[in-house]
Amino acid sequence: MIRVLLAEDMHMVRGALVALLDLEPDLQVVAQAASGDEIVRLALEHAPDVAVIDVGLPGIDGLSAAAELRRRVPRCQVLILTSFGRPGSVRRAFAAKASGFVVKDAPPDQLADAIRRVAAGERVIDPKLAVAALEAVESPLKPRELEVLRRFAEGEDVEQIAEALFLSVGTVRNYLTGIVATLHARNRLHAVRIAQDAGWL
Repeated sequence: MIRVLLAEDMHMVRGALVALLDLEPDLQVVAQAASGDEIVRLALEHAPDVAVIDVGLPGIDGLSAAAELRRRVPRCQVLILTSFGRPGSVRRAFAAKASGFVVKDAPPDQLADAIRRVAAGERVIDPKLAVAALEAVESPLKPRELEVLRRFAEGEDVEQIAEALFLSVGTVRNYLTGIVATLHARNRLHAVRIAQDAGWL
């Protein structure tokens, strides 16, 4: 029996996935998480073989939670589940040592098969996503620019970023203006979206 931890914040989607997986004779959902903050604790408590983790979780995002899970519970394999097959997300998933990447609109039997293959030590990814991930470009932003943009994306204002990074408010504003220009974005929020889609954040 393959023990599964399922992390999905939308209650109805999570319930449907649990019901589908429980129909499989060799799969058992032993724990459910609604936020990224719960994943490691539940994995330590229930010892799953595979954690199926949604990218867009509240609290710690799914990819950060996946990386922490692989550090703390290395025997648990990770299968990333998302609504969006963005190339950058695929690259980030594998950087977090995930074993597979499945989009939510895949047929149910494909998810069950992916869980079995990941549990057996295989890597699972849609071939089209793999090609797109390999073709994705590297970030044109410098490390300090990425740090400023990451903090902005997490909801920090200019003053908070300046304080955290020991910079002046004007310097932070200049960084954000430069980032918008470099990414050919309409504004700061659009710059965040571009960077997230590309997997740079």
